[in-house]
Amino acid sequence: MRRVLPMFAVLLAALAPAAARAQDNYEIQVYGASLVAPNHTMVELHSNFTAEGRAAVVDNLLPTEHAFHETLEITHGFTSWLEVGFYVFTSVRDGNGWSWVGNHVRPRVAVPESWHWPVGVSLSTEFGYQRRPFSTDTWTWEIRPIVDQQLGRWYWAVNPALEKSVTGENAGRGWEFSPNAAVSYDVTHQVTVALEYYGAFGPLSGFDPAPAQQHQLFGAVDLNVSQLWEINLGVGRGFTASTDHLLLKTIFGYRLPF
Repeated sequence: MRRVLPMFAVLLAALAPAAARAQDNYEIQVYGASLVAPNHTMVELHSNFTAEGRAAVVDNLLPTEHAFHETLEITHGFTSWLEVGFYVFTSVRDGNGWSWVGNHVRPRVAVPESWHWPVGVSLSTEFGYQRRPFSTDTWTWEIRPIVDQQLGRWYWAVNPALEKSVTGENAGRGWEFSPNAAVSYDVTHQVTVALEYYGAFGPLSGFDPAPAQQHQLFGAVDLNVSQLWEINLGVGRGFTASTDHLLLKTIFGYRLPF
């Protein structure tokens, strides 16, 4: 642990987030490496509220302040090494009504636990569409490596994701670095506290200036009430001019045996 915790502190200090495009505050979650079990389906509702964000229309993007984002995620486990997820993104805000934002699909493969690797490893790729009033990029692609490890009551996960605009204003920027990371501690068998980081540096060819980057830090609580349920509650703060400044999030998930 004397080696792991300093490494995580350095990681948080180094990951200055970024992206001159719209923020993706729909599914605020650091991925773990494990998959949904074969022949099971996980249904999740991601609910996020921006208490302090962008209050005006900028570049024809709708304001984010006081917007509720509701995301339905359905993930099915096919084998011990393959799952596929599907997302429906929606947004509701006073004056704008309830709007469909877009859909994504996300296949993910993992190193099976039977291989007994010292860390969990999986690879997710996500592709989908989002409407122009909510993002300057209508079709996007993400590749997300995932590494995690449980060390007694401690747990850590790192997602050094790469994102690319396929169509939209940022299509010429190439691949962009958008890392996420988390560290958590099991206070009891039922309660886990966590620190979650979400960032975006900008294109690999040259990171964005610091004010144009995005990074957020969340304090979160996981309630381990049952192996069937996933419950996550969090409060996040943004630290640059282009980042929404205060967000609230919840995740409620349930595992179905089919």
